[in-house]
Parts: sequence; C-alpha cells; structure tokens
Amino acid sequence: MDSSSNKLARLFSPRSIAFVGGTIAAMAIRRAVEMGYQGEIWPVHPSRESMEGFTCYASVEDLPGVPDAAHVGVNRELTIDIVSSLSKSGAGGCVCYAAGFAEMGADGRELEKKLIEAAGGMPIIGPNSFGILNFVDRCALWPYLYGCEPVGHGVALISQSGNIAMNLTMNMRSVNFTHVIGTGNQSVLGPGDYIDALLDDSRVRVIGMYIEGIDDVGHFCSAAARALEQGVPIVVLKVGKTSASAQQSSTHSSSLTGSDALHDALFKRLGVIRVHSLNRMLETLKVLDLAGPLKGSNVLSLSCSGGEASIMADHAAEYGLEMEPFSSAQMLDLKSQFENYVTVSNPFDYNTSIWGDGAAQQRCFTAAMSGDHDAAFLIYDHPTVCTEAVAGEVEEWVVTLDAFIAAHKSTGMPAFVLSTISELLPKSMRDHLLSNGVVPLQGFEDGLSAYSMAASYYTFRENGARETILPRVFAGSAADDGQPVFLDEWESKRRLGNYGVSTPLGEVTTAEDAAAAADRVGYPVVVKAVGEAFLHKSDLGAVKLNLGNAEAVELAVKEIADSVGKQPAMDGQVVVERFLIERMVTGAVAELIVGIKRDEQFGPTLVIGAGGIMVELISDSVSLLLPTDRAAVIEAIHSLVVSKLLAGFRGKPAGDIKAVVDATLGIAAFAEDHWETLQELDINPLMVLPDGQGVVAVDALICLKPQ
Repeated sequence: MDSSSNKLARLFSPRSIAFVGGTIAAMAIRRAVEMGYQGEIWPVHPSRESMEGFTCYASVEDLPGVPDAAHVGVNRELTIDIVSSLSKSGAGGCVCYAAGFAEMGADGRELEKKLIEAAGGMPIIGPNSFGILNFVDRCALWPYLYGCEPVGHGVALISQSGNIAMNLTMNMRSVNFTHVIGTGNQSVLGPGDYIDALLDDSRVRVIGMYIEGIDDVGHFCSAAARALEQGVPIVVLKVGKTSASAQQSSTHSSSLTGSDALHDALFKRLGVIRVHSLNRMLETLKVLDLAGPLKGSNVLSLSCSGGEASIMADHAAEYGLEMEPFSSAQMLDLKSQFENYVTVSNPFDYNTSIWGDGAAQQRCFTAAMSGDHDAAFLIYDHPTVCTEAVAGEVEEWVVTLDAFIAAHKSTGMPAFVLSTISELLPKSMRDHLLSNGVVPLQGFEDGLSAYSMAASYYTFRENGARETILPRVFAGSAADDGQPVFLDEWESKRRLGNYGVSTPLGEVTTAEDAAAAADRVGYPVVVKAVGEAFLHKSDLGAVKLNLGNAEAVELAVKEIADSVGKQPAMDGQVVVERFLIERMVTGAVAELIVGIKRDEQFGPTLVIGAGGIMVELISDSVSLLLPTDRAAVIEAIHSLVVSKLLAGFRGKPAGDIKAVVDATLGIAAFAEDHWETLQELDINPLMVLPDGQGVVAVDALICLKPQ
C-alpha cells in the first residue's frame, strides 16, 4: 500500500500472518504458499505441532511476535475469543471465516455485537468471509482455490459473496485482479473502508464491486466521491432489485438492500457505473483498466460479414453509441480499394474479397481508422477447429488480426477486437492483442455495453465541472412510536406556499357559507371536504369538480356530507365540518406528481413523475436524492415519458418547465428544512400550464412523524 497511515495497510500487505484453526487454516496456508508469500507464517492450533510444514503455536499469546494479519478459521463462538486475543496483542487485523452471525437472526446479531466489542477497533474482514487475495504483493488470507496471476497493477474487487469473488478470479476474459476482498457481513469494515484503502494504492486503476447492501451510505458516498476525483472508476453489480433477492441478501450477509431506484440515483450522482450481470462487470472493468481514458462514443466497425455489420448497427444504437459516416476523403480512399459491389459505410462490411490478404486488409483498416472516430472495432471470431489439417486456413484469421494491429499502430486510434460470443476469443489471441495494445472484448452485447459505460464515465468526469453534491444521509431511527400526523389539504398547501409552490385561489369555510365563498373565489370552483379523515377524497365521494354557480355549490356540499356520512367510522358517523372552496384550474398541458418519500437508509427523497390517473396506469417516475439542484431536476423531468407532453405534443402548447423546476426545488427545500420530521409529501396533481403561465398544486398532503 502507498500510505503507511492507512489503517488497513498491515492487513492488506502483512509481513507476518497467523493462521488460526485446523482444516481451514491449513488450506489458507497452502494458498499463501502458492501465491508466493514471503513473510512469516505462524499457524495457531492447541494440539498440533506443525501445519503444512510450519511450526504450530498453541495460542495467539504464544506467537513469536505480533502478527500484521490473521486468518481465523474456527467456529463462531471461538472466533470471538481469538479476535479478542489478537486485538489485545496489537495485531493489524484479521479475517473472520466463520458464519452464523447477523445473517442468522437475533441470536447471531448478538454474537456479532460481541465480535465487534472483542475487536476493539481492530480491522475485521467478515465475519462470514473467505478473506483477501493480494496479487500485487503476493499475499493470500484465503482458504479456497483461486485463479489469476500476480500483476503489477489493474483491477481490485470488493465482493460480499466469497464464492462469486472466487469464481471471478477464474474468468477467461483477461481480467486480472490486484486485490480480491470477500467482505462477508461487514461488521466492522464496510464498502467505504475498502474503497478508501484501495485508493491509497496507486497500483489499483479500477474497482469492481458485488454488493448486496450498503449499511454506511455516508462513508460510501465520501469514498466514491474521492474515487471520482482521483479518476479511479467504480463498477458495481448490486443485487436486491426484487423482494426475493432482498430477502436472500438479508439471510446471506445480513445486508439491508434498500430501494433499488434510490441506489440508481446514488450511483448516477457519484459517477459509479452500475452493471446488471457478472459478464458485463468483467468486460467493463477490462475496458476501464486496459483502454485508458476514452475520447467519446463515436465508433466505427469493420467486419467481413453483413450479418455482423447489421447486429453492430442495432446494438450500437441500443447502447448509445454513434456511428458517424466516414469522411469524404476516407470514402474515396476506401471505394478505390474495392469493386463496385462493395458498399462503403459505417458499419463497414469489407466482405471476403480481401480475406487472407494481409496487405489489402491493412490498407483498408488504416484508411477506415484515419478519420475522426473515437475508437475502432474489428468484429472477429476465432475458429475453434485447430487441427493440423486446417492450420493454414486458421492462419488467415490471424492475418486479419495482425492487419488490424498494424492499422492501430499506424493511426493511433484506440482499437478493440469484439467477438460475437465470448467463447470465440481464446486466451492465445487475447494475449496477442493485449501485447500489441488492442483490447479484446467478448460478446457483442457485453463488449459494446462495456465500451459505452466506460465512455460515459469519462464524459461525466470531464463535463461534471460543478462539484459533486454528496447526498444527505438519514442518521435517525427507521421507525418511530406513535401515529403519524397528517396535515389536511388546506394546511399542507399553506405550508408549501411559503416555499414558492403555487396553489389555487381558495377559502376554507362551513357548509352554510360555502356558496358565498364560491362567489368570492370566482367560478368554476371545486368543493372538497377538509380534515384528517379525508385524505383520499375521491374514494369517499368528498370532492366535486367544475361547479359553475351557487346552487351547484350548495348541492355539492350536501352530497359530500351525505356520502361521507355513509362511510364506516371507528367512533360513530363521520361529519364534515369544513369545506375547501377553490378556483377550478383548467387548460393544463400535463399533470405531474411531485413528492417526498422517506427511505430508511437515505431519509427524505424526491420523486417526480406522471401525475393524475397516470400514476396508476403507467410507471413513469424518477427518484432524486437530496440535496439536489436545478440541473438534476431538469434532467429528471426530461427523462420522463410525460415530458413529451411538456415539450408540446402534436401541436399542443409546451408546458411551463421552468415553473415545474421552481416548484420542485421548493418542495425539495421544504424537505431539507423538515429533514427529521417529514414522513411523506404528495402533490398530485401538479397542473402544468402553458409556457409562461406557471404550475398549480391542486391537491397536497403532508405527513409528519409523531412528535
């Protein structure tokens, strides 16, 4: 590690390791020896004289020195005692292999509390953890098999699943790791701790993460922001999108998975790349590690098949890549090299007319790569038939690779070889490409997605000139005793009005004065029952719309009172004592819902979406963490399907988007000012009027925590 002040430096790069236990300890020692570890190895076992050729010590207290690190492979009860002894000795940290802690329920949680107390501030990886592999310093605190070879720099992996981490080390995609950390239950160290430690090591260029939950969101945010500033990309595969997955994660590592939409918002804000499969994670890590900073998303592709060119065109659009045409000079050059039946375009199917002709392929590839595209892709699948009888034919495939390599070297254009399926780019070909500065990508979808995400990361980092706004993290209790306090519609609107949210002209009145109030407000009007009992007015028949005169208002008041009176109640008949009379809002371009939902991890969060009846018909919403800013709100609004209406759909007037943004920022400000007490806030609908005419919150509800 670069920094001697890093609290995990001794654990990550130890000069001495104590291996505590029996079978698991012996396995871990074998892994350390296989890795080429050069430090002291001290097995600890109460009855054995030796283990894997090393002298055993009966206890931690009998060790010849203070270990920098330990791998503790004993049962969960004994683990607590061993950890206490290690902490008292001044050890630099340990891996706790045993399971059966917080992931097992209440009893396990109590044991985990005792484990944390026993650690006394000493770093712990786990419990329920395989451990750590350090391929740059040749150190293993890990009992099971692993792949990969020692490297000088590259990708670090943080994984809550030890088995997934182990499997990823055995990948056949040319992704080699500097560090692999199986974090387990994360009782003492969390994702933020590991990210910070890895960022102190200049040999770590990219960080990959498999996570089930983030318990300390605040620390994760600060560490991810630091990674963004240092230019170390983070690629995350987070599970827990479904209730079944969330439950499985809880029983696996006791993690709180949290809202998937809010994690998306978190990752987007921090420039963290989110993927949804292990293959995509590996390909994305590979691009970020081996290709260096990418200039942009304008790419060209070369293939000897029209089918491959067609697939490339489809997938490029799907993953947000551009495929601009060749320049006029390039077109002339390329056309001069082929017969008339060859169509020169991007994607370019150079067909089989120059197959096997290395010089002709090099001329073609060089001309195609001499323009302003950001990167070049050669679509290439290596034959799996490699008998002596076909060796000459197979060599023609290698000729194509060499021509592409030569074009890359002469033009300097970033170059990628992309196989249509992952199996058709064997290690020998990948090694050949990598030794010549060309990045091998495996699988059409995975490879193009990886390039697109990497390019987007560099664009985000270059264009994100404004300082990243770290989200505010909820630090209170997830649940409170007592009943929540609902403010009625009139009071909710009054409070939001103080934050610049426009509401209809209106009055609260009695049944007897309703008609007179309507005369003062001006027709047409809306009549609503007001009170905590009338939170869902439409379901209760407690709202009447578009009333044009006093007689209609008087009738509406009577009908509302009758309808409400028929509803069942806990303590007798429900009586309407107050009515809200408001001017009817007409001429809206669109209806939105803008609200605040409280999340047990993130606290109050902002939701913007299609409102009115569309809330129940379509899923069209976006979540933002707080605090937010004008640019983020504008981007969120434009991401909605309903934004087509706001832009002016089929000749209809455009909506007042500026007013939408202003109202949304007012709601966000209200939430921040009531951070500890606000439980929920709903404005549905927020009526969006034509451009320049503003917005109006025609219904509002605020729910506060019990005082």
